[in-house]
Amino acid sequence: MKNLPPQSPGSRVIALGEHQPSRVVTNDDLARTVDTTDEWIQSRVGVAERRIAGPEESVVDMAVAAGGKALAASGLTPHDIDLVIVATCTPLDQIPNTAASVAHRLGIEAPGAFDINAACAGFCYALSVASDAIRGGSAGRVLVVGSEKLSDWVDWTDRSTCVIFADGAGAAIVGPDESPGIGPVVWGSAGDKAETIHLRDHAYLYQEGQAVFRWAITELYPVALAALERAGVAPEEVTAFVPHQANLRIVEGIARKLGAPQALIARDIVTAGNTSSASIPLALARMSGRGDLPPGSTVLTLGFGAGMTYAAQVLELP
Repeated sequence: MKNLPPQSPGSRVIALGEHQPSRVVTNDDLARTVDTTDEWIQSRVGVAERRIAGPEESVVDMAVAAGGKALAASGLTPHDIDLVIVATCTPLDQIPNTAASVAHRLGIEAPGAFDINAACAGFCYALSVASDAIRGGSAGRVLVVGSEKLSDWVDWTDRSTCVIFADGAGAAIVGPDESPGIGPVVWGSAGDKAETIHLRDHAYLYQEGQAVFRWAITELYPVALAALERAGVAPEEVTAFVPHQANLRIVEGIARKLGAPQALIARDIVTAGNTSSASIPLALARMSGRGDLPPGSTVLTLGFGAGMTYAAQVLELP
């Protein structure tokens, strides 16, 4: 039996990485093919532009790119990673899973590898599983990736969805630590609302936008506050609030209810669109790369989406 790493009292994010496709699609570009305008899109969802992957770039490709950057930033080698978790709801195939292919292409030999589909809450779910695996002694260091190619599942004639969704990937390396750098997760689901976001005719994403908006605005800020309480962090101690980038009005509406006016609010959706499980790690990596989040920043994350699933946790960034 392979020797397992020792249990650890805590875990933390060691490094971050991100990847976006090179193709930028603006609101004016979309207005040429559907009945919409830049003003209409920005006033309702807050997106000014998004990145769309070409046919040659897959979910696996983007996950490898983001994961490779996180691995390089960590100073670790592929040999140091013994578990790979990919959060995605848009896998290239149902079989094989995405994580094993990502691990192989990054040169990570024989790790545990599995995917998580909790839609837009997927990264928070995966990060919590990685943290528990480290603290329980099932893993030493974990690569966690959120990667989505939502453009393959969008009806580009439907202005209610094609203006929102986009492609990209974000990644984190998680390792052991003497003190907790990843707080307890507060998660749950509302399966009675599962039909508000689903695949129509097993082909295209469909969502009841107003129903999702009302649910997110009214039901989710208590989840975020509960994550702060479980981590022993007061709202005024939060450096940044990085929720899933679903809709700018949702992001700002939840932020107003947290009682943390000093916290920097992630608004990555403006230039990245809604990238589902990739949106939180993508925003974290971009904000950190710009210097918005100095080392040691206390960040509150909140993922939510189809299912309906949700999860919140507090992180201390490297």
